[in-house]
Amino acid sequence: MFVIGELINGMYLSIASALKERNKAVIQQCALKQIKAGADALDINCGPHSANPVEDMRWLVETVQEVTDKMLVLDASKISVIESGLSVIKNPVMINSTTADAEKLSKFIPLALKYKAKLIGLTMDIKGVPQNRDRRLELAATIVEYCLKEGFPVEDLYLDPVLLPINVAQAQLVDTLEAIRDFKIINDPSPKVVLGLSNISQGTFVRSLINRTFLVMAQSYGLDAAILDPTDHELMNALITAELILNKQIYCDSFLDAYLKK
Repeated sequence: MFVIGELINGMYLSIASALKERNKAVIQQCALKQIKAGADALDINCGPHSANPVEDMRWLVETVQEVTDKMLVLDASKISVIESGLSVIKNPVMINSTTADAEKLSKFIPLALKYKAKLIGLTMDIKGVPQNRDRRLELAATIVEYCLKEGFPVEDLYLDPVLLPINVAQAQLVDTLEAIRDFKIINDPSPKVVLGLSNISQGTFVRSLINRTFLVMAQSYGLDAAILDPTDHELMNALITAELILNKQIYCDSFLDAYLKK
């Protein structure tokens, strides 16, 4: 499982404050804490209240790159913000994200090709998040088709079926799980599948329990990557144990520690 740490995000008060004050120490400590907990990559998001996301993204990328060479996942809806981060990128990089709209695909795919970046494609369009499995699959196929047409390697594409909160879209969650399996048969080589895990528990009272239960279920359907909080130890232990049971790791008595040292 490819773990993308979600905590460098301006929606968190400590990160928003550090961003405003240009406090490198807070950002770098957050980066290193997530890596130590098992993150393979770090999501970088200025958050909704950034006064100047173009400058803030550039500063965040430069700040994090001072302490790690891990992959950075540049997370923004505006291409100008993504381009700002890419202009100073040294680490491996992923773009988060395009939708299935032709207007976005026509901008984000050439950008990903230019910077040799991996790309997250959200299976949604101008009409919003799909309400059923078939529509998710249709939008996923649209993204894959565009990648093939433009010469973007499908194995570097991460499709996101768009996970909605359980307290508002409970009936859609089984469709989301089945979409993970569906996406894998769109093309050979197949795209990978990623989820923004914490979305499922927004507004609930037992967030960690919901997150880790759904994560393990999604792993059994073939999930490749998740954007999550790696400092949630129970969540990470569930992830690692599921990898073991799915025969993706070799058992030893210290398998939890061994996974984090891989």
